[in-house]
Amino acid sequence: MTQIIFLPHEELCPDGAVLEAQPGESVLNVALKNGIGIEHACEKVCACTTCHVIVREGFDSLDEGDELEEDLLDKAWGLEAESRLSCQAIVKDEDLVIEIPKYTLNHAAEDH
Repeated sequence: MTQIIFLPHEELCPDGAVLEAQPGESVLNVALKNGIGIEHACEKVCACTTCHVIVREGFDSLDEGDELEEDLLDKAWGLEAESRLSCQAIVKDEDLVIEIPKYTLNHAAEDH
Protein backbone atom coordinates (compact mmCIF):
# COMPACT_ATOMS: atom_id res chain seq x y z
CA MET A 1 0.00 0.00 0.00
CA THR A 2 1.17 3.52 -0.76
CA GLN A 3 1.74 6.10 1.96
CA ILE A 4 0.86 9.76 1.73
CA ILE A 5 2.68 11.91 4.23
CA PHE A 6 0.93 15.21 4.88
CA LEU A 7 3.27 17.84 6.29
CA PRO A 8 1.94 19.80 9.28
CA HIS A 9 -0.62 22.48 8.43
CA GLU A 10 -1.62 24.89 11.17
CA GLU A 11 -5.36 24.38 10.78
CA LEU A 12 -6.01 21.17 8.85
CA CYS A 13 -3.48 18.77 10.41
CA PRO A 14 -1.24 20.51 12.97
CA ASP A 15 0.84 17.38 13.64
CA GLY A 16 0.96 16.20 10.05
CA ALA A 17 -0.23 12.73 9.10
CA VAL A 18 0.95 9.50 7.52
CA LEU A 19 -1.94 7.88 5.64
CA GLU A 20 -2.38 4.66 3.70
CA ALA A 21 -3.71 4.98 0.15
CA GLN A 22 -4.81 2.56 -2.52
CA PRO A 23 -3.48 3.12 -6.04
CA GLY A 24 -6.21 4.85 -8.04
CA GLU A 25 -7.42 7.08 -5.19
CA SER A 26 -7.04 10.84 -5.41
CA VAL A 27 -4.90 12.64 -2.85
CA LEU A 28 -8.00 14.66 -1.93
CA ASN A 29 -10.16 11.60 -1.25
CA VAL A 30 -7.47 10.05 0.93
CA ALA A 31 -7.19 13.27 2.93
CA LEU A 32 -10.95 13.69 3.36
CA LYS A 33 -11.61 10.12 4.46
CA ASN A 34 -8.92 10.57 7.12
CA GLY A 35 -10.28 13.82 8.55
CA ILE A 36 -8.03 16.30 6.73
CA GLY A 37 -10.56 18.82 5.48
CA ILE A 38 -8.92 20.20 2.37
CA GLU A 39 -11.37 22.64 0.81
CA HIS A 40 -12.91 21.45 -2.45
CA ALA A 41 -15.45 24.06 -3.52
CA CYS A 42 -16.21 22.48 -6.90
CA GLU A 43 -16.89 19.06 -5.36
CA LYS A 44 -13.86 17.43 -7.02
CA VAL A 45 -14.63 18.16 -10.68
CA CYS A 46 -11.51 20.22 -11.53
CA ALA A 47 -13.34 23.54 -11.70
CA CYS A 48 -11.59 25.55 -8.96
CA THR A 49 -8.23 25.77 -7.16
CA THR A 50 -9.29 25.26 -3.54
CA CYS A 51 -7.75 21.77 -3.27
CA HIS A 52 -4.31 22.95 -4.46
CA VAL A 53 -1.41 21.08 -2.86
CA ILE A 54 2.34 20.92 -3.39
CA VAL A 55 3.85 17.48 -3.93
CA ARG A 56 7.20 17.68 -2.10
CA GLU A 57 8.18 14.06 -2.87
CA GLY A 58 6.86 11.62 -5.45
CA PHE A 59 5.71 14.24 -7.96
CA ASP A 60 7.13 12.34 -10.93
CA SER A 61 5.09 9.25 -10.05
CA LEU A 62 1.85 11.13 -10.80
CA ASP A 63 0.39 11.40 -14.28
CA GLU A 64 0.83 14.84 -15.79
CA GLY A 65 -1.99 17.28 -15.20
CA ASP A 66 -4.21 17.97 -18.18
CA GLU A 67 -4.63 21.37 -19.80
CA LEU A 68 -7.66 22.30 -17.68
CA GLU A 69 -5.83 21.54 -14.44
CA GLU A 70 -2.78 23.48 -15.60
CA ASP A 71 -4.94 26.50 -16.51
CA LEU A 72 -6.63 26.42 -13.11
CA LEU A 73 -3.36 26.06 -11.25
CA ASP A 74 -2.18 29.32 -12.82
CA LYS A 75 -4.79 30.99 -10.56
CA ALA A 76 -3.77 29.20 -7.35
CA TRP A 77 -2.15 31.00 -4.42
CA GLY A 78 1.47 29.98 -3.87
CA LEU A 79 1.85 28.09 -7.15
CA GLU A 80 5.06 26.04 -7.43
CA ALA A 81 6.46 23.73 -10.10
CA GLU A 82 5.24 20.71 -8.08
CA SER A 83 1.71 22.07 -7.54
CA ARG A 84 -1.29 19.88 -8.29
CA LEU A 85 -5.00 19.95 -7.66
CA SER A 86 -5.44 17.17 -5.12
CA CYS A 87 -8.72 16.09 -6.73
CA GLN A 88 -6.75 15.29 -9.90
CA ALA A 89 -3.57 13.83 -8.37
CA ILE A 90 -4.13 10.07 -8.50
CA VAL A 91 -1.99 7.88 -6.25
CA LYS A 92 0.07 5.17 -7.89
CA ASP A 93 2.61 2.90 -6.19
CA GLU A 94 5.10 5.52 -4.98
CA ASP A 95 4.86 7.25 -1.61
CA LEU A 96 4.04 10.96 -1.66
CA VAL A 97 4.87 13.87 0.62
CA ILE A 98 2.21 16.57 0.42
CA GLU A 99 2.21 20.16 1.64
CA ILE A 100 -1.10 21.96 1.94
CA PRO A 101 -0.55 25.67 1.24
CA LYS A 102 -1.31 28.09 4.04
CA TYR A 103 -3.92 29.88 1.94
CA THR A 104 -6.37 28.97 -0.77
CA LEU A 105 -8.39 31.09 -3.17
CA ASN A 106 -12.03 30.33 -3.79
CA HIS A 107 -12.58 32.45 -6.88
CA ALA A 108 -16.34 31.91 -6.87
CA ALA A 109 -16.79 32.83 -3.21
CA GLU A 110 -14.24 35.62 -3.28
CA ASP A 111 -15.58 37.18 -6.48
CA HIS A 112 -12.33 37.06 -8.47
